[in-house]
Amino acid sequence: MSESKRVRIAHLSGPTATIQNTPPLVTSNKAREKHGLPALTDDAGAPLKFDALRAQRLAAPATVYVEQFSAHPLEKDAAELYGEPDGYVGADGVFRAAPASEADKPVYAIELAPEDGLYPLPYMAVQADGSAWEEEMAVALGPASAARQGFFPDGSRSFEEIDRLGIEEGGTASPISSRADVDFYRVAPPAGYTKGLSAQERTDVGEGDIAPEARGVHFNGYKPVHLSTVPARPALAKITNDVQAIADSGDYDGFIWTQGSPQVEETAYWFSLLIDTTHPICGNAAQRPQGMISNDGPKNIVDSIAFIQSRKWEDADGRNRCGVVVIEEQQYFAAREVYKSDARPGNYRATGGHGGIIGQTSHAGAVSLTYLPAYKHTYLSEVNTSKLPAAVSAATRTPNGIELVEVAIKDFDGKITEDAIPSVSIVKEGGYFDEDYGVGPDDLPILTATIEQKLGLGRLAGIVIEGLVPYGRLPSKASEALLQRAVFSGIPVARVGRGAPEGFADPTPFTIAGSNLTSIKARLLLMASLMKLGSLPIAADPANPTADERAATIAAVRRYQELFLTH
Repeated sequence: MSESKRVRIAHLSGPTATIQNTPPLVTSNKAREKHGLPALTDDAGAPLKFDALRAQRLAAPATVYVEQFSAHPLEKDAAELYGEPDGYVGADGVFRAAPASEADKPVYAIELAPEDGLYPLPYMAVQADGSAWEEEMAVALGPASAARQGFFPDGSRSFEEIDRLGIEEGGTASPISSRADVDFYRVAPPAGYTKGLSAQERTDVGEGDIAPEARGVHFNGYKPVHLSTVPARPALAKITNDVQAIADSGDYDGFIWTQGSPQVEETAYWFSLLIDTTHPICGNAAQRPQGMISNDGPKNIVDSIAFIQSRKWEDADGRNRCGVVVIEEQQYFAAREVYKSDARPGNYRATGGHGGIIGQTSHAGAVSLTYLPAYKHTYLSEVNTSKLPAAVSAATRTPNGIELVEVAIKDFDGKITEDAIPSVSIVKEGGYFDEDYGVGPDDLPILTATIEQKLGLGRLAGIVIEGLVPYGRLPSKASEALLQRAVFSGIPVARVGRGAPEGFADPTPFTIAGSNLTSIKARLLLMASLMKLGSLPIAADPANPTADERAATIAAVRRYQELFLTH
């Protein structure tokens, strides 16, 4: 264990998190034999050699006898180095202090108790109708009422399994409890209590009963696949408010956010922009569920705890100088640059071509930093929750044309409102896009519909162009012209190169250059910037702006551009 000071950490449970998921609980062959059910078989049709062992709790104390020298095939090779066994067990199954015959096995007697924690054991449950569990559903592709949930409702169970069953390099367990005290928050969990839960039954730090929760509203998981859901745009307000409130409590040395591996890069960057805290936030994900062969999540979580405990992140004033990081496979990625490249361990990369991996956990467990992010983050961010205004203006189509209407960013308690979260779409085109020669801006029904949808929402809205590398331009001149109309209708447009660009998009007077951001990250920064600055000025005729209107738009775009250059 590190000699660093013990830390207190808040675990923030996020949606669709494989790191908080498990393989299906399948009825073991031991249970199938007991109930006279068909066995699980191998490719040759023979019963599987072993049952999967799943972490479970003992209901009563038990004594088990473990054969001496069975923990490793070469233990007996060094038998002279070992003490005497606790006794012997003969062929009759009776434990004796001394052997009754040469065939008796030397054993250790282990007293197991419920308070010891989880033990890996065969899964003995069957369905209500007596059939075996083969997957998460009682009925294949059935309704939600026939579904079990493989995701954990908060982080407490996954942390407990890691702490109980995880083995560190030195051969010890308790990799979490030896370093940290952890509280668990269901910010936007991947599983929920569809029948509710009483306060007495709760294991997290919340108070009061939990009302029955609905899939797709209160929790979001991707399994069973046909019932999968993802958070809607307004959920980002709750996530932001909850995390900011937890950070404001002053109770924690750091925070760990877990989420599905494709989206953790997005929320981590959003936290980097919005959450006003001087303490570290670590994002973790996993490519393989808890308990699966070579699952990567436990190491990622333990590395985050070690990073927080190391205090390598703090400056001379004790403030976080690293920003939000995503810690995967012993590497620390800056939230602005990290992206997922594939669904396998080691699949995270640094985008942008100019760094992005700020440090690592070595094979020996040492925490090292190699560089510090240059962009503003968390307490330094110009778009964090503390620096956002109470209200801004949004461009909206009304019976009188396009007008600016007030949109509340914060409520009376200073919390972000759901309506404050902007609607920002990504527009992407390939070469040979125009349907024919001579296509003009009035010949693009899909892009026109996107712009009209933005103007009809009554809220903040924007568009990100994922264009040519590195310029950020779309191949179609007609599309560029139509998007310029959108700009003079009050909709800011940011331009980035396609894919994971290493070059910097070109600045133009009327559109925001998204530097080397991916379109996904540019979308998040544009959303945050809209909440700070509001919509652009509106021209009386967006297709033919006056000189004064063009000058006003250029000045407004510059304010956006400053945020994109520094965040």
